Amino acid sequence: MAYTTRELSVRTLPDFESLAVKQGQCWCMFYQRPKPIGRELSSEERRKVNRKDKALLVRQGRSHAVLVYEGKTAVGWCQYGTQDELPRIDAKLGYRKVGPLPGSTKLWRITCFFVDRHHRGRGLAKIALNAALESIKKRGGGIVEAYPVVSSKMSAVPEWRWFGTPSMFRNEGFEEVAPLGASGVLMRKTIGP
Repeated sequence: MAYTTRELSVRTLPDFESLAVKQGQCWCMFYQRPKPIGRELSSEERRKVNRKDKALLVRQGRSHAVLVYEGKTAVGWCQYGTQDELPRIDAKLGYRKVGPLPGSTKLWRITCFFVDRHHRGRGLAKIALNAALESIKKRGGGIVEAYPVVSSKMSAVPEWRWFGTPSMFRNEGFEEVAPLGASGVLMRKTIGP
């Protein structure tokens, strides 16, 4: 069966929620907050807060993602958004060392991927990435950043693949800009409107 894509919206939010339940407590909220939510919360409380906050951001049009479907079931996603929608990146020391972008070009960020474990290894992340890039183009384009992990330990920690791989981004025309700490790299691509 061929995969299809749809944008995260109020209409597709229930599909996202079904997939996010499989992913865990993050709900792709980590980069949408400038600072982490309280450590005094239990895992279950964090999960509830993240779910509620994600739904609110979707209703406000401030949370972007592409969902990948097999039939009517969401089996993967790629989160992206503007700099103000994903502010947590700016707090990272390695990122701040790179310095600000020149000019007033709009900055987009691709922060994470998730593919249901039964659909991994079938190119869904690439499908989601291409759909996200097309969505960014339709929204006027700009500079698109990605933050894949390059550590040799990556295979031992499957969660690191949530950020994509350098080769996946390189194949779509991204170029390496700077290292981000010991395990990451900043990659960028410019997309015209």
